[in-house]
Amino acid sequence: MTGVGKGTDADFVRRWQGQGLLTAEIAYWMPDHPSLLQQFVWQTLDEAPRFPALSRFLDHWRREVEATIHEIRIAHSALLQPAEVRLVDGIIRLH
Repeated sequence: MTGVGKGTDADFVRRWQGQGLLTAEIAYWMPDHPSLLQQFVWQTLDEAPRFPALSRFLDHWRREVEATIHEIRIAHSALLQPAEVRLVDGIIRLH
């Protein structure tokens, strides 16, 4: 990538390449407390709409965690975006 030096933060490079902040909220039950719905919140940089990092995390969860997932809610936001510009027709000054 042109213009990226040795000291560049790896997360910044990932954001520059199109990844954004993913927040996943997972509601789950543990076998020893089946009546208690618990929540886990996890954040990482990921690529919409496929979300490969989230898929790897959920595969790990299914293999290694003895918990039943009830619901997963996700939010994703691109961290680097073009500036939003709104054109104004005129200026009104009140004194």
